[in-house]
Amino acid sequence: MPSSRTGRPPVQRAARRPVVPGPPRENPLRTLIVRARRGWDRPLTAYYLILGGSLLITVLGLVMVYSASQITALQMSLPGSYFFRKQLLAAGIGAVLLLAASRMPVRLHRALAYPILAGAVVLMALVQVPGIGVAVNGNQNWIALGGSFQLQPSEFGKLALVLWGADLLARKQDKRLLTQWKHMLVPLVPAAFMLLGLIMLGGDMGTAIILTAILFGLLWLAGAPTRLFVGVLSVAAVLGAILIRTSPNRMARLACLGATEPQAGPVDCWQAVHGIYALASGGIFGSGLGASVEKWGQLPEAHTDFIFAITGEELGLAGTLSVLALFAALGYAGIRVAGRTEDPFVRYAAGGVTTWITAQAVINIGAVLGLLPIAGVPLPLFSYGGSALLPTMFAIGLLIAFAREDPAARMALAMRQPRFGKKRVRGSQGPRRWNTMRRRAPVARSSGER
Repeated sequence: MPSSRTGRPPVQRAARRPVVPGPPRENPLRTLIVRARRGWDRPLTAYYLILGGSLLITVLGLVMVYSASQITALQMSLPGSYFFRKQLLAAGIGAVLLLAASRMPVRLHRALAYPILAGAVVLMALVQVPGIGVAVNGNQNWIALGGSFQLQPSEFGKLALVLWGADLLARKQDKRLLTQWKHMLVPLVPAAFMLLGLIMLGGDMGTAIILTAILFGLLWLAGAPTRLFVGVLSVAAVLGAILIRTSPNRMARLACLGATEPQAGPVDCWQAVHGIYALASGGIFGSGLGASVEKWGQLPEAHTDFIFAITGEELGLAGTLSVLALFAALGYAGIRVAGRTEDPFVRYAAGGVTTWITAQAVINIGAVLGLLPIAGVPLPLFSYGGSALLPTMFAIGLLIAFAREDPAARMALAMRQPRFGKKRVRGSQGPRRWNTMRRRAPVARSSGER
């Protein structure tokens, strides 16, 4: 071995190991998107969105009803919590209806279609009977129940049209009759026009618009051809234009689109303008619960049709966007339930309920924002009004029942039911085993997804 200049043997250095490249670093944003997609595709996503979204909307609506109605109640020499207590009672009854509807089998929902339709027609006809019907704000669409309680039968007409129309179309689809235009239109369209006529006798065009939206939603789900769909839409548009043109009140509401200050003269846009004022003064996070200024007599119907404006004033842009996000989630879940089922009745009923809730929310919020005429319809699950809350909560129960009927969702719910151990057999020495909620359901059956 050669020596170095110092006479010492050279130091042998260890050979360097080749650098092995590690696994590529994952993009956090891409990982988040992948996890979000997996979460959306889970069997129970629609179930939890419907249940959680409707619960949050109802609870937040109770809070805002209490805040927005205090001044109105005091001006009427009533306790400040008067309207809140009535809404809380309606929410309690509605919760019972929601639970009952969510536990009913689909065949029972179909059996209730004709009784609910018949009851709604009878009640809507009784509205026009003198001494029974009551006029509120110029529209005679109410029935006095005694004391301060009143019922608006037209709200139950929406639920009746959804259930009866879904059952009718499902039976015709089973018989392969929907390929003929006469079977698609008759008797669905005449029955819907009968309900619309009973509603328009009282002058409530806002509810008639919602009923028309439900009818078009059912026809679209049934696969109506474009020319047939356009034909029915054209007839409805002509009738709507005639009804608006012949009513000075409706023409005045149409003239208030985009108004930014009250107008002097025959057209008064006071309500529309002060709704914009309430939203504009809220800012990003609002003035705080109970701190609204517009509810002190400036904004009419602050706790009913224009409760969204008070929400924007007290909770700000953050509060209004939260409400919009909840309704968007509810609409998405309803569309998902309707799109992933193989049962035609479930598809039509879920699509009808989703059309009903989303169309009514769009019309109410659009009127508050000044983008649509004021139609006088409440914000679903949010505004004050027991007559509107009860059928809407029953309809939410329908969506929950339909979401539970999915085979994959049913299996997942069965696996997530906690069972707190089993009793040990005498003489057994084995430890007690507990079922946990983290156990995943094996993929045994198809979920019916398309």
